[in-house]
Amino acid sequence: FHTLFFGSVHMFFLGVLGFAVYGNEALHFSCDPDKREVNFFCYNQFRPITPQVFWALQLVTVLVPGAFFHLYAACKSIKQEDNLQKSFYICFYILSVFLRIILEAVAFWLQIQLFGFRVNTIYMCDVGALEKKFNITQCMVPEHFEKTIFLIAMYTFTVITVVLCVAKIFEISCRRLGFLNTR
Repeated sequence: FHTLFFGSVHMFFLGVLGFAVYGNEALHFSCDPDKREVNFFCYNQFRPITPQVFWALQLVTVLVPGAFFHLYAACKSIKQEDNLQKSFYICFYILSVFLRIILEAVAFWLQIQLFGFRVNTIYMCDVGALEKKFNITQCMVPEHFEKTIFLIAMYTFTVITVVLCVAKIFEISCRRLGFLNTR
């Protein structure tokens, strides 16, 4: 359930809110001097990958392990009750959840490296490669506060997803050990 729910919430955030916040970012990104080639060059330096593309890749990547398990279960006609009865199914499922945790952690780390925790108002761009008179130029980042809030929301979703995955493994382990009654 949590995979479907958080996958849907991620898609909603990406599709609706992500487009609203990041949709035309490259068009509104402006540098001094305000020339098209400088703006594009600096924007590509500022955003080597757009957040929407990164989060879409993250979503697909972290949903794949669970999708493999559910595809396997559907092909073998495994009922929900059988998942906790046979050790192979449990191991396969727990492995898929562990893989998801690892992929979420890697995505979290990459997101920090690419975007940080805060979007600043001004981005200092090195335009030395364009053979300009000045090597550093200032660029204005549009709607920086909204983007910071969106980053924090995406970090929060990642943390919640990891916590739910750990809780799922804990729940399965407790059921297998007999601490939680399934009746």
